[in-house]
Amino acid sequence: MISNERPSPYGQRSYSAAEETLKTDKVQIERKTFVFTLKENTRGRFLRITEDVNGRRDTIIIPAPGLEEFKRLLDDMVKASTEIPTKSQ
Repeated sequence: MISNERPSPYGQRSYSAAEETLKTDKVQIERKTFVFTLKENTRGRFLRITEDVNGRRDTIIIPAPGLEEFKRLLDDMVKASTEIPTKSQ
């Protein structure tokens, strides 16, 4: 089991190959820590993004061929967050 995964209620996962870590970095934003890990296995490269909030972890995995599109969408969201006015409460 990979260290940032919880046991599955559906039984143990089997991985076809070992994963090699190519690069890792993390950022702390408010009470959340985000860990970005670029990995590679026999099926290819992928980015694993893990969010850790007080010990609770959630992870998404983005295959390397989708990273440019993911970055484009993220850039659009960053731009929108500065352009769209906040709603007054």
